[in-house]
Amino acid sequence: MLDEEDDILMDDDFIDEADDEFSQQPSPSRRIAEPPGEDGLYEHFSIVVDKGQSLMRLDKFLTAHIERCSRNRIQKAVDDGMVFVNGKPEKASYKIKPLDSIVLKMEYPKYENLLTPENIPIDILYEDDDVIVVNKHAGMCVHPGHGNYEHTLVNALAYHLKDIPMFQQGNERAGLVHRIDKNTSGILVVGKNVDACNHLAAQFFRHSTQRRYIALVWGDIKEDEGTIEGNIGRHPKIRHQMYVFKDGTQGKHAVTHYKVLKRYGYVTLIECRLETGRTHQIRVHMQFIGHPLFNDDRYGGDRVLKGTTFSKYRAFIDNCFQIMPRHALHARLLGFVHPVTHKEMLFETPLPDDFQSLIAKWDSYTKNSEK
Repeated sequence: MLDEEDDILMDDDFIDEADDEFSQQPSPSRRIAEPPGEDGLYEHFSIVVDKGQSLMRLDKFLTAHIERCSRNRIQKAVDDGMVFVNGKPEKASYKIKPLDSIVLKMEYPKYENLLTPENIPIDILYEDDDVIVVNKHAGMCVHPGHGNYEHTLVNALAYHLKDIPMFQQGNERAGLVHRIDKNTSGILVVGKNVDACNHLAAQFFRHSTQRRYIALVWGDIKEDEGTIEGNIGRHPKIRHQMYVFKDGTQGKHAVTHYKVLKRYGYVTLIECRLETGRTHQIRVHMQFIGHPLFNDDRYGGDRVLKGTTFSKYRAFIDNCFQIMPRHALHARLLGFVHPVTHKEMLFETPLPDDFQSLIAKWDSYTKNSEK
């Protein structure tokens, strides 16, 4: 049913909140917990066995090296043919060896006992029998995940749509076909039945949806328009970050188009159009070209990167950070084809108050600097 930054998340936009999805604790082996891919019903793992590893049964090794995962769940993945060693499916009795490459997919565990419908206000832009379009506020996780089982959008939807069968089953990803980061504001579409979810998921997988984001980034971008291409995957050393692999040997293909909306000298307001949807795509792509998002603490934008050394300027930046205590990114526009009527649907939402206040501060600063 599902498909990123991606089951009905089928696009890495689903796991834009990858920081909530996966453990940040490294294991003795080199482990990569990847965002869901085209089959977003599954959690993906990749492990390269250490050189000094002694022979051990495959199921025992995986149980020891994947945190908070039962042996029964791993055994089911083996029985389903979802565990591959050096590219071939293996049985639980297989004896792992040093430098073996293990890839496995496991169905996401159900959190029926953890998902609680909550009467949380939702900013609904549109709703009918098949879809609901919401404007997610910054600070709200899209769905429950590691360490975040309450106060998410899905908790709120479970209450708002409590009469809809899909939202009565305790599924922590009910209706989701894509997602945005916890601290990114903006538009999301949610399916209200299986057929709608499958239809929407296919659109995200084919990249036929329209998605526009507004971002404030550090530095004066030279070109008025541009395209960033670079495979995105989990950072090889910093597990809670994503990373651009220049040689394209790792990660997933990712393309971001950008257009300059306004220049402030030390920062630039841009619009981004996603051709693909990978975890943290805009954030990591802009960092990659030397223009991290303003106040993005994960990718180095939460300090003075451009400007003067005057204390008055530093105080101004600190004040900007206080006005908008999150990365400056807003999902402004979303377009898709309705799964039942097949009509083109297009939704836009203005910048939230904190983003508008931030832009007003830079407008004022720039005008005063020109005097």
